[in-house]
Amino acid sequence: MDVVLLGSLAGDRVDNQQAGHELYFKRAPIAPRSVKGAFRRFKSAVLWLGFSVYFILPWLPWSRPEAPSQAVMFDIPGRRYYIFDLTVFPQDIFWLAMLLFMAAVLLFFATALVGRAFCGYFCFQTLWTDAFIWIEHWIQGERPRRLKLAREPWNNYEKLIKVGGTRVIWVAVSFWTAFTFVLYFSHASEMLVYFFTGEAAAAAYITTLALTLTTYLAAGVLREHVCTFICPYGRFQSVMYDPETLAVHYDQRRGEGQNGRIAARTGMRSVQERAAQGHGDCVDCGLCVQVCPVGIDIRNGLQYKCISCGLCVDACNTIMDKMGWPRGLIRYDSEVNLAKPAPEPVKLHWKSLKVLGYGVSLVLMTAYLAYDMSHRNSFEHSIQQIRQPLFVTLSDGSIRNRYQIRLTNISGAEEHFTIDSKGLPEGALDLGNFHEVSIKNGKSVIIQASVKLDPIRANQINEFAFVIRTGSGVTVVDPVRFFTKH
Repeated sequence: MDVVLLGSLAGDRVDNQQAGHELYFKRAPIAPRSVKGAFRRFKSAVLWLGFSVYFILPWLPWSRPEAPSQAVMFDIPGRRYYIFDLTVFPQDIFWLAMLLFMAAVLLFFATALVGRAFCGYFCFQTLWTDAFIWIEHWIQGERPRRLKLAREPWNNYEKLIKVGGTRVIWVAVSFWTAFTFVLYFSHASEMLVYFFTGEAAAAAYITTLALTLTTYLAAGVLREHVCTFICPYGRFQSVMYDPETLAVHYDQRRGEGQNGRIAARTGMRSVQERAAQGHGDCVDCGLCVQVCPVGIDIRNGLQYKCISCGLCVDACNTIMDKMGWPRGLIRYDSEVNLAKPAPEPVKLHWKSLKVLGYGVSLVLMTAYLAYDMSHRNSFEHSIQQIRQPLFVTLSDGSIRNRYQIRLTNISGAEEHFTIDSKGLPEGALDLGNFHEVSIKNGKSVIIQASVKLDPIRANQINEFAFVIRTGSGVTVVDPVRFFTKH
């Protein structure tokens, strides 16, 4: 697989040098043709689902005490992150690390099975570019019309209206994308008012402007260049590919035959007629190239630019259906299966050490993260002995140790705490007025505790425990030392 990709890259470089072109040369914008089929329907479903979740989630109400009624909100100033019923605090950074690691493993797992399916269906760049292309098609028409408009001068009234209108809508979508991102970090209904009345923080305007520009450039201008030159994933995909990995392939033996592809002209309209003259099933219609969002010809073999979106599969199957020939000239398949004299039906090859390793790791990490989230305590506490000095001998001979108790409420609502001791005589523990304390969600309280024992009891008690109880019934017993000498 690596040799094939490196050979393809080397061939492209030689061709460019022979043509007198630079490595990065100016390229005409791609105007993909629309197509219908199973993969196009799946891409559209993922697009609508992704957009619905992204744009609606900040506006989804969610009842929670003492916090904004917003389903998902990242409260940076308050250092709290609300995700439905889950409240995440900075000390839960381990969860984020686990999620990022799981995302990487999931990406490797999917790539080992179905190639760049993430790029073709789920990547943000793919989703927003797909939406921008749909807007372009809706206003300017099908591919031939868009190409004709691109060649027209700007003094053409139709081009000015249609192309200008397209870009205005692109800017509007880019702005709403950026503004929605800002809503995740504030109370959406309040930010909507503050933003358009000029009362929002400067960071909101700067973030919205930056994301509007980058979204417009990435989805409306750069498009496939982001995947080709900016995103590193396409460059190291060959490391994760196996000969058994499913990817979009052109069945060259079936399509080319012995004498290559040829149009379906008179005498070449049936499989038997074409086979008799040594030609394959490819009618050289070019539709697979026209629908490709990155502008490659899949018939030239596996290429690093291919994002495995499957639109060329839909296009080719459409032609095969019209000709009355079997589908699958272009299909998801593995190199191993294509190399067989008689390819078998396509299937996932998951029984490999690498794929199983990814899968087992993903399951274990998911289970551990779910367990850790479900078993998190409703509060965090720490008890530290004040060591300057370690103990104090009072004038009556009794010995005093001092402790600092820190309580952090992470229950999601205001909580009531009671602090007591275990293993101490009555009256030995002095908490001032903080035997009972109420703490709001996400807040911390530091309590100074003092323990004084007479000389006899001080020599008998080397250890005791602080007992912390919550109003919801949670009890924590934390043992500490009592020092009488250095």
